Amino acid sequence: MARQSKTELYAAIRRDVRDGLSIRAVMRKHGVSHPTVRQALESAWPKPRKKMEPRASLLDPFKPVIDAMLRADLNAPRKQRHTVKRIFDRLVDEHDTQVSYGIVRRYVAERRPQIRVEAGRGPVEAFISQTHRPGDEAEVDFGDVTVRIRGQQVTCYLFSLRLSYSGKAVHRPIDRTNGQFCADRRRGGWVVRHASACC
Repeated sequence: MARQSKTELYAAIRRDVRDGLSIRAVMRKHGVSHPTVRQALESAWPKPRKKMEPRASLLDPFKPVIDAMLRADLNAPRKQRHTVKRIFDRLVDEHDTQVSYGIVRRYVAERRPQIRVEAGRGPVEAFISQTHRPGDEAEVDFGDVTVRIRGQQVTCYLFSLRLSYSGKAVHRPIDRTNGQFCADRRRGGWVVRHASACC
């Protein structure tokens, strides 16, 4: 039996009491305590759970120090910016802290992009939905491909077209040297034909 939600449990308790079951019988039937039955009768909606306060960390006193280092990195040349290892080493050397490297790494990974955004240098969060109408758009690319034709390695030009709407692709290699042969990409590999049969 699937576990029911607290809202469903409250509804079942209210229904059973309305049908005449005693509080004690409802407690036995649903395996709940008296306060739970009382809460279900007072309100159809369970009270939201209290959020636990975040626990204090050994890193808390040093977070402003790390933030200052990360802010200083905004104007520093790339090679002179603090790595997580350098920040950790400075905390140990200059502040004699006993925090672990993992705690510092997690905090820096979370805080570095926030500081960039606060300074107006972070990427702007944006979502652009892409909708493509049939036949409106395609992606085209050119390149080289090497195929074996009649036992010889031949380098061909490769024309690749991918339709944006369906995602279907067409690949068309043509012999670079004389244009006599071309190939089609099939499920089992390349099918090589004379150029007159390709077009």
